[in-house]
Amino acid sequence: QVHLVESGGGLVQAGGSLRLSCAASGSIFPINVMGWYRQAPGKQRELVAEMARGSSANYADSVKGRFTISRDNAKNTVTLQMNSLKPEDTAVYYCALVMLRTNYWGQGTQVTVSS
Repeated sequence: QVHLVESGGGLVQAGGSLRLSCAASGSIFPINVMGWYRQAPGKQRELVAEMARGSSANYADSVKGRFTISRDNAKNTVTLQMNSLKPEDTAVYYCALVMLRTNYWGQGTQVTVSS
């Protein structure tokens, strides 16, 4: 069984920064992808950023240059540093782990950016 626990998020003014962290526990296969998705009200869940173990990161065009994803393979953690936040970044952010063709999700954390 795999568990993902997120921390961070909250309310910030436009132009501010937030940092999201996620820790995975359980039976973690070493070949995996960890990342972040988000879902705004009335919209589909979308990829924000992801990083495979030992590979470069992949970002949504809307966050390139503002968000940075990093991971600690030894600790099975992934972090999303979000800078220059915009009101349109407001959403529930979900940590994701993909391994052995199965997606695992965190419970989600709210990020609200006020204008």
